[in-house]
Amino acid sequence: MSRPNVLLQVAQRGGSLVTFVRKLWQHPQGRLGLILAGCLVLVAILAPILAPYDPYDVTQRAAKGLRPSWQHPLGTTTTTGQDIFSMLIYGSRVSLMIGIGTGVALAFLGALMGVMAGYLGGFVDNLIVRVVDIMLVIPTLPLIIVLTSLLGRSYFVIVLVFVIFGWTGLARVIRSLVLVLKNSNYVKAAELAGASRWYIMTKHILPGTSHLIIMNTALTSAGIMVAEAGLSFLGLGDPTAISWGKMLAEAQGGGALLFGAWWWIIAPGIGIFLSVFSFMRIGIVMEEVFNPRMKASSSIYKLFKHLNNTYLDEVFRSMEEEESVVREPPDRSDAPTPEGCHG
Repeated sequence: MSRPNVLLQVAQRGGSLVTFVRKLWQHPQGRLGLILAGCLVLVAILAPILAPYDPYDVTQRAAKGLRPSWQHPLGTTTTTGQDIFSMLIYGSRVSLMIGIGTGVALAFLGALMGVMAGYLGGFVDNLIVRVVDIMLVIPTLPLIIVLTSLLGRSYFVIVLVFVIFGWTGLARVIRSLVLVLKNSNYVKAAELAGASRWYIMTKHILPGTSHLIIMNTALTSAGIMVAEAGLSFLGLGDPTAISWGKMLAEAQGGGALLFGAWWWIIAPGIGIFLSVFSFMRIGIVMEEVFNPRMKASSSIYKLFKHLNNTYLDEVFRSMEEEESVVREPPDRSDAPTPEGCHG
């Protein structure tokens, strides 16, 4: 392929990405999600600049259990004397890295398995479907506890387990869509032209499923952040890394509620909420952008309409219209007059 053609393809993909981001930005919820996610990413990247102290440096620790002040905006921990505000900033790195990284890995593996199962069919399809059925019934949390006790408490092991056992849901959805796409005219034309299966799967089938992959990545990243916080709170996270879940576990172990250090608990909780909320907003708006017909039937959309006191109004209005139709007497002006009733 010549260099001008490559540059043209890169420019077209870049233009599509800009158009997609512009559509998200034009939506109020999408704009809110992009702003929050962008701020969190900037905080994670600029953590050494924004944090007043390095929570990993033992020489930069102060007295234990200090209350919030100008030097320590959120005080210090009661166990090690670490600055809570600096831990909050550095904790965003671990939470975002695990959430986004695992979401991308899950999307890649799930899309690959789904496309292979849907397009190749036969033995490959049966094998992948049977593997999916088996993995769906395996409890993930006990398996993580066993693996962390055997392989060590590291985020690599946790991410590996999430990826191995988390791709099944996306693979089933992608497979269902591929079963429809492989019978389309452009796929049949590529097969008649002699294109290889791998070329058809990567160049024709996979782009048709990109909207599901991108939306699943955003929603899965939010779920993984919550799962990581929960595992760190249970003591299954990496003991050498600082995350928001580990901050909550240390707050509980250090007696934050006993000493009235509520800011130690509220701060990481707000961080988890903002990160999950931002990615959920982006994922829901992606659903509306890629498939506007799903908006009216989406349960999440109905929930927000209910919170805005509009969904129930529409339901009651439709019920009143049905009752008015039932109670309305039929028009007898055009009814035939029986014989013998004429004057």
